[in-house]
Amino acid sequence: MLLNKKISIWYFIREIKNQILYMGIFAVSIGLLDLLPWFRKISLPLNIPALLGTAVSLLLAFRTSQSYERWWEARTVWGAIVNDSRTLMRLIIQFFPAGEDKIIKEFAERQIIWTYALGESLRRQPFSDRVQNYLDEHQIKATNIPNALLDVHSQRLRNIAFSKGLTELHQLNAVIMRLCDNMGRCERLKNTVFPRSYSILLHTLIYVFAAILPFGLDDSQLAVEILITFLIPVMFLAIEKTSIIMQDPFENGPVDIPVTALAQTIEINIKEMTGDQNIPVKKDNSLYYEM
Repeated sequence: MLLNKKISIWYFIREIKNQILYMGIFAVSIGLLDLLPWFRKISLPLNIPALLGTAVSLLLAFRTSQSYERWWEARTVWGAIVNDSRTLMRLIIQFFPAGEDKIIKEFAERQIIWTYALGESLRRQPFSDRVQNYLDEHQIKATNIPNALLDVHSQRLRNIAFSKGLTELHQLNAVIMRLCDNMGRCERLKNTVFPRSYSILLHTLIYVFAAILPFGLDDSQLAVEILITFLIPVMFLAIEKTSIIMQDPFENGPVDIPVTALAQTIEINIKEMTGDQNIPVKKDNSLYYEM
C-alpha cells in the first residue's frame, strides 16, 4: 500500500513504458508527415476528437471508481480481520480460566499463522518457512489452508467445550464465522476479474482517440502538435493503468493491500494480549509503500 511519502514516479513510468514509447513514435511520425503538403490537407473538425475524448474520460472515471471500490473493500475486510483477531483472543482469554495458558497460546499461535497464511494464499505465493513449518508440525493438509486452520479452531473449541463442560462459547463461534466470511470476501475479490470486454473497449477507444487527435489540431505549430498528440493519450493510458493495478488488491505490488504488515500488527497485538515476551518489532520502512 502506498504511504504518505514521496512516491516514485518511475514506478508508474515503468508500468506504461511501452505505451509511452508507442505514443512517442506515433507523435513524432505524425509531426514529420505534416511536413508533406498533401498530408497537411487531411483534417477533422476539432469537435470530433473532443467528443471522443469526453467519452473516454467518462469511461475512465467509471473504471477508476470501480477499481477503487474493489481496493477499498479489500482494505475494509482486512481491517475487520484485524479487529476480529483481537476480539477472538480477548474472548479466549476471558472464557478460559487462569492456568489454561497452554490453550490460550495454542489459539494465539494458530490465529497468527492463519493471518500470514491467508495473505500469502491470496497473493498466490509459496507459504513462508514459518507457516510451512507450522503446517508440517501439526500435519495440516488441505486445498485451502486458511480454511483448514479455521476448522481446527472450531474443532478445538468443540472438544474443549465438551471436555470442560463449557456451554457459553457461542460468541467465539460467531467471531470464527466472521473471520470465515471475511476470508470468503477476500477470495471473491481475488478470483473475480474485472470484465475483460470493458477493458478492451476502453483501451481501443483510447488508441482511436490518439489516432484522430492530431488531425483536429492546428498544423501551424509543429512542436505543440507533437506534444499534445503525445501527452493527452499518455495521460489517459496512465489513468487506465492505475485503475488496472488498483482493481487487483492482492497482486504483491506497491499499491497492494498491505496484508503482511497487517499480519505483523495482528501478531504484535495478540502476543501483547497473551503476555508473550517474544514480540516482534516493526522495522522502519524507508520505501514509499509497505507490503
